[in-house]
Amino acid sequence: MKLDWSLGNRITLLENGEQYYPRVFEVVAQAQREVLLETFILFDDVVGRQLRQALLQAAANGAEVHVLVDGWGSPDLSAEYLRPLTEARVQVRAFDPARWLFGMRINLFRRMHRKLVVVDGQRAFVGGINFSADHLALSGPQGKQDYAVEVEGPLVKQIQAFCRENLGRPPAPRPSLLARWRAHGRRGAQAAAPPAGARPGARAAFVTRDNAGHRKDIEQQYRAALRTARHRVIIANAYFFPGYRLLKDLRRAARRGVRVELILQGAPDLPIAQTAAALLHPHLIRAGVRIHEYLQRPLHGKVATIDDEWATVGSSNLDPTSLALNLEANVLVRDPAFATLLREHLDGLIASQCRRVELPPVGPLRSAWVQLRSFFVFHFLRSFPGLAARLPLRVAKVATLGPGH
Repeated sequence: MKLDWSLGNRITLLENGEQYYPRVFEVVAQAQREVLLETFILFDDVVGRQLRQALLQAAANGAEVHVLVDGWGSPDLSAEYLRPLTEARVQVRAFDPARWLFGMRINLFRRMHRKLVVVDGQRAFVGGINFSADHLALSGPQGKQDYAVEVEGPLVKQIQAFCRENLGRPPAPRPSLLARWRAHGRRGAQAAAPPAGARPGARAAFVTRDNAGHRKDIEQQYRAALRTARHRVIIANAYFFPGYRLLKDLRRAARRGVRVELILQGAPDLPIAQTAAALLHPHLIRAGVRIHEYLQRPLHGKVATIDDEWATVGSSNLDPTSLALNLEANVLVRDPAFATLLREHLDGLIASQCRRVELPPVGPLRSAWVQLRSFFVFHFLRSFPGLAARLPLRVAKVATLGPGH
């Protein structure tokens, strides 16, 4: 798979809802032509209502507004929530709406897990942050730790074209020469005072995963970066249970002297995620991989940085659902300044908010059990992509939502 890398992008790191939501809401509310938004979760809470207000303002400005939510992740949007959006001609759609059997939702797999926002073809947001209050510290101990990026520059057009394609629409027409000149002037004025964390001039690419022609694209980018790592790898990932080949690349990197560090959940929102990751601890630690559990609150991030040169931020976990089933989207960045910024932030988490995982001493009986368990775990990881491919691959319905739905 060949990526379309673009030069001259400005990539700004946004941490948690406290940084992400105000910035997204500000940019969306100023939209003049188009807002394209995709999210796994949208709740009718304090965050969801602020987003609705920003969308309504964009529509009042004359912008065409499209919202795509996942039917599993956002099953409870009420008529009261949707009515003002519908009246303002905001198009709200649900990807594969939840189907029920005996009171239970049954279409769990192959979800639309992306988190994308594109405004006027000028700015895009990509990351792992949903639109729900549990990404804010005010929600208490369950407030999630997560990341996104704001993108300005040529890469935005790629992301816009991708979102428009999901609407079944052609890419946006090229602006007139006058419009481009005016946009250039606006960008020049903004460049004088870039937002904190911004890094101009980055080389970046947009990579997605689907169940058609891009089944392994995100995993392949991780693996390619790991195989060329020379000094340092830091991966922070909420749900870590990757495939056999990616695990092998992690272990090989550590064995050739690369400092490989993982930041995983220590205060999980889903305890099974921590249990699954723990099955892999012995194999990784014995190969020299350092594992840290983040204890401050649930870790929801999906980021990595390698050699202060390569970084990724997006929606894809390193687990079977993200790598073999769900629809995902990440931004890749080849820029020393941004990669260093992200690495310094993750180093801060390791130093002050993480616990290093150590292997306890084990007796012969325990050791035999670990080896037997490892045998089944690794064979599962080796065969999972093939098993996942056998799950029903049907065309997901996309339904328009409104007060009557």
